[in-house]
Amino acid sequence: KQAGVPIQQTRVGTMFTTFFSETKPVGWNTVKAADKAQFGKFFQKMLENGVYLAPSQFEAGFISMMHTEAIVEKTLDAVTEAFRTW
Repeated sequence: KQAGVPIQQTRVGTMFTTFFSETKPVGWNTVKAADKAQFGKFFQKMLENGVYLAPSQFEAGFISMMHTEAIVEKTLDAVTEAFRTW
């Protein structure tokens, strides 16, 4: 939100997915309306910053006990950097 990017994060337990949309996705119609090009741009910027995400907004990411605080911080820093150059 701070970067002015319309992004929605959905999750169940440790499974998450990112959508680029003004509204929270609540079903197939809102999910398929999300901006796939923006997701592709985000995916590429995260790769450039050393963070490997699922390559489609229709796939889930997972957080586990293997993700240390340092890894989570690196990921958050990569998100900040991605949006800084948006």
